[in-house]
This record gives sequence, C-alpha cells and structure tokens, in this order.
Amino acid sequence: MRPHGSPADLEARRRRAVALLDKGLGVREVARQIGCSPMSVSRWQAEVRARGPDALRPNPAPGRPPRITPRQRAKLLKSLLKGATAHGFSTDLWTLPRVVEVIARTFGVRYHPAHVWKIVRGAGWSCQKPERRARERDEAAIQRWRTERWPHIKKRPPRR
Repeated sequence: MRPHGSPADLEARRRRAVALLDKGLGVREVARQIGCSPMSVSRWQAEVRARGPDALRPNPAPGRPPRITPRQRAKLLKSLLKGATAHGFSTDLWTLPRVVEVIARTFGVRYHPAHVWKIVRGAGWSCQKPERRARERDEAAIQRWRTERWPHIKKRPPRR
C-alpha cells in the first residue's frame, strides 16, 4: 500500500533514510525512525548502490493524466456551488449530464457522466434526491387538519 504524502514528501523520506544509513545506523533503526518496513529501507539502499541517488526520485503516476487540472477542478467546484439555475438550467438540481455540460462550456473538455461522478465524489459531494412534494401543498392547511380533523377520525381503543 502506498504511504500517504506527495511524491516530493516520499522522496524526501527515502533520501532521509539513505542519509541515516550513511551515518552508520542499522536498517532496522532507520526503518523505525522513518516509519516504514526494514525491507523498504534495504530496497532503497540497494537502488542507490545500483543506480545512484537519482534512483530515489519519484516515478510518474501511472495512467492517463486528468483532462482538467487541479486548479480547473477547484474552479469547477466553486462554480457548481452557485447552483444549477445560475448556469441556465430550469431547476437547481445538479445531475451528472448537467455537470458534463458545465465542464464542456467552461473548459472545452468532454467527459462521460460516469467519470464526472468521480470528480464530484472526490470533492466530498454525495448523491442527493430532492424531497417530492406537490407545488400546491399548503402547510398551514395540513397542520390545521392534523390538529382539528384527525383527532375526530382516529380510532380510539374501546373503554373498559
């Protein structure tokens, strides 16, 4: 499992481990101080011996690079917080196809709705379903009915 931290942080950690080894500390002691397994420390040491100090540099992340940059992603999320009606939609409900449309208009990049979900979910958003209520609903009339009419209709247990 990959440890937490940016690639630069992890590289600094590896370099610190090799520096501690150069000072004469043992593999287990370095592993304890760094917070990793002794096997990792041994592997880093062997890599440095075989390929030099550049062996500790981080490898590029595998996979296709994202279509929008982290800065654009932050701009997108800030834009989505304004609401769907601010982007010309009839309701304030965000759907994945609507988010796709906003990304296409703003950044000129096309995404499939299923992939947009990864962006939205990664930002901490969750799926929400609006409460279904009639537009003609009259809360005051409903409350009156509950307090005045319902007690007369409700069945009561027979008296003993």
